Amino acid sequence: MFRWLRRRFLGQGHFARLDAAHFPAFEPGTVWLVGAGPGAPGLISLLGYHALGQADVIVYDALVGGGLLEMANPSAERIYAGKRGGKPSPKQADITLRLVELARGGKKVLRLKGGDPMMFGRGGEEAETLAREGIAFRIVPGITAGVGGLAYAGIPVTHRDTNQAVIFLTGHDEKGGVPQGVDWQAVATAAPVIVMYMAVKHLGSIAEKLIAAGRDPGDRVAIVSNAASPAQSVLEATLAQAGALGERQDIPTPAIVVLGPVSRYREAFDWYRDALKENTLG
Repeated sequence: MFRWLRRRFLGQGHFARLDAAHFPAFEPGTVWLVGAGPGAPGLISLLGYHALGQADVIVYDALVGGGLLEMANPSAERIYAGKRGGKPSPKQADITLRLVELARGGKKVLRLKGGDPMMFGRGGEEAETLAREGIAFRIVPGITAGVGGLAYAGIPVTHRDTNQAVIFLTGHDEKGGVPQGVDWQAVATAAPVIVMYMAVKHLGSIAEKLIAAGRDPGDRVAIVSNAASPAQSVLEATLAQAGALGERQDIPTPAIVVLGPVSRYREAFDWYRDALKENTLG
C-alpha cells in the first residue's frame, strides 16, 4: 500500500497531494459543524479546510479569525453569527433555524465555530435541531482552547507528574451568571487541574466557591488570553489572588483559565513567543 501511495504522490508538492485525496463529499442540503481550533488558522483540521473550500454558505462565530476565512471558497456567502458576552448577539434559536433554512434551500452549509463545536460551543444544540428536522449533518471536531490554547502557552493540560485527571467547566450559564448547576463542593477537590472557559467575568466568585469548598488558596492560576494567536498573553497568580484579577477591566478576552500545578511548566515550556508569533498561521 505504501508503495502505491508513493507512486501516486511522487513528484507532487506536499499540499498538492491533497488534491488527489478522497475527501468525503460535502453534499447540497447538508450542514457541517466544524471546529476552527483555538486561534491560529493553521490549527484547523484537513476536513475543516476541505469544508471551507466546498461550502456555499459559511455561518461563523466571533472567535473565528479572519485569516481562516481567507482560505474559504471565494464565492461562499458569509454570515456572521458571533456571540460575545455583554454585546448584542444573535439568539441561538435564530442561528439554528437559519442553518435549517439554508440546508433546505439546497446549500452546502458550513457552521464554523471556534475551538471544538461540542466543547461549550452549543454544537450539541444545533445537531439536536438538525436531527429533529431531518437535516443530514457531519461533525468535524476541532482543537479546543482548553487543550490547544494552553499548549500554545506552554501549559500541558495533563502531565504524569502532576495530574491523572482534569475537569472542564464553563464560567457562566445560559443567562450569563455564575453556573448554578455545578457541584462546587465536588469539583473543588475532584481533580488537581480545572480548566475554565468564559470564566474571567466571574472569576472572583468562582475562586471564592472553590476555596470555601476546600481548594488550596495558594494553587496556581493562569489566564491565557487570545490563545494561539500573535496577540496571546498570559497572567499568572494564585487562586486567592484570582478575585482581584477578575475585577480588572484590562484582561483581554477570549480567555481560558487553568487552575492547578500544570502552569508551573510554563517557565520551561514557553515556546510560542518572539519571532514565532510572526507567522499568522500559527
